Amino acid sequence: MSLSNALIWLIAAATTMAILFRPWRLPEYVWACAGAVALVALGLLPVAQAGSAILEGTDVYLFLIGMMLVAEVARQAGLFDWLAVAAADHAGGSARRLFDLVFLVGTVVTVLLSNDATAVVLTPAVYAVARVVGAPPLPYLYVCAFIANAASFVLPISNPANLVVFGDRMPALMPWLAHFALPSVLAIASTYVTLRLVFRDDLRQPLKPSPPLPPMTPALRIAALGVAGTACTLLITSALGYRLGMPTLVAGAASAVLVLGVTRSSPWRLIKGVAWGVLPLVAGLFVLVQGMAASGVLQDLAQLMRGLSANAALWASGIGAALSGNVINNLPAGLMAGSLARMADLPSGTTAALLIGIDLGPNLSVSGSLATLLWLLAVRREGMHISAFSFLRLGLVVMPPALLLALAALHLTN
Repeated sequence: MSLSNALIWLIAAATTMAILFRPWRLPEYVWACAGAVALVALGLLPVAQAGSAILEGTDVYLFLIGMMLVAEVARQAGLFDWLAVAAADHAGGSARRLFDLVFLVGTVVTVLLSNDATAVVLTPAVYAVARVVGAPPLPYLYVCAFIANAASFVLPISNPANLVVFGDRMPALMPWLAHFALPSVLAIASTYVTLRLVFRDDLRQPLKPSPPLPPMTPALRIAALGVAGTACTLLITSALGYRLGMPTLVAGAASAVLVLGVTRSSPWRLIKGVAWGVLPLVAGLFVLVQGMAASGVLQDLAQLMRGLSANAALWASGIGAALSGNVINNLPAGLMAGSLARMADLPSGTTAALLIGIDLGPNLSVSGSLATLLWLLAVRREGMHISAFSFLRLGLVVMPPALLLALAALHLTN
């Protein structure tokens, strides 16, 4: 390896560690941008290539802005708090039933509104309801983190990384389901069973009575319609095989305008509530991936993949993608996986294995996916601290069986 290539990988590794551990408590996007700037400033990546990498993520940025608008509108209208109280009410004092309801809601939100919505919006609501009913919050918070990744390949809209892996080669809805329906069911079921077993002692404690369910306000109803409308828009867009970024942005903006119009409130509070730092974080990661691709590693991997049998390539792709996502985050890893699939002209089953690894592998560590990083930010905002080691210790129990079952199901259906 040449000195320049070694420097590229050193900068990428240092940036990933800085994003994970946040030296001097600086935001994650600061470190992602610093790593990208370092590549350009040291002459390791031309400015034109860095700019091209940033522009390549345009559809992802639009998708994220739209989803963050929908999520923030729902949060400020109190929709997810209302759903959390409804879940506590239906739990009837049973911690196990509350766990099941949180898992179910998390699955639905992830499938229809993306794993980032589960991390950003559902997490604070789940923490609030756990506090109200006197439940230890960790089991329910971990549900939000793990289901956000485990259910993120049910549909193309369930994870922004899906857009990155397939790009303009995104399958239509029915071919997608043919590949991913059974692997998704097994990954979700495995995650549920594992978490229930791990937290079985915590779930034996009775809960306090839940507060009365408040009536739905007009703003809350419109926010709920906005969520449903966004989900329908994305399902239709996905079924027709179109890019998801612009429809998501339009749906999110429409939801925001309607709620602001009904409540006659200023848009500034909504704008301030959106986590805009996610966008430079993602842009910086795209630049880092471009630098790593320029080092020639993708060409070497493509050559290796061409020499493997179909079965070996499927398993190697899934497991390799799962591990790589935890090293460099699944968005840049997904971009590399998509480039690798095109360079090596991989069959659809192998590309599907890459995507399963990219989406499900991040359940191993907090650095694995953007959704998990957003979840960690939401947990910190509530005053709780979950260390990277604590997450890894649980991830080592939860992720491997789910990944192996999903890949085995994919292998059987291809």
